[in-house]
Amino acid sequence: MQIQINTHNPDRLIDFYKAIETSSAKMLEAARLSDWDGVARYEGTCAVLIEQLRHQARNEQLAPEQRKEKARIMQRILRNDAQIRVLAEPWIAQFEHLFDGQPQVMH
Repeated sequence: MQIQINTHNPDRLIDFYKAIETSSAKMLEAARLSDWDGVARYEGTCAVLIEQLRHQARNEQLAPEQRKEKARIMQRILRNDAQIRVLAEPWIAQFEHLFDGQPQVMH
């Protein structure tokens, strides 16, 4: 999945937040379908967007009205994340059960 951010747009920082929210919503939909590979793909997309946002935010700031929008977007992302965690808990528990009693080796 590729999300385009217009680098010539004065609203590019808020566009990053919106793109992260979109990817978060797609992660949630994948989790609802038990598509854990899809969840991982969208999580990877989020990670890339977050890194790009961090880089861009060093040089730009959000306007006051954009900070309010950012707060609303972040609340939706956090709600999505919470729902994804609820959906993933049984899968994670099942996965961890496979390793019960197995020696853990860290690389």
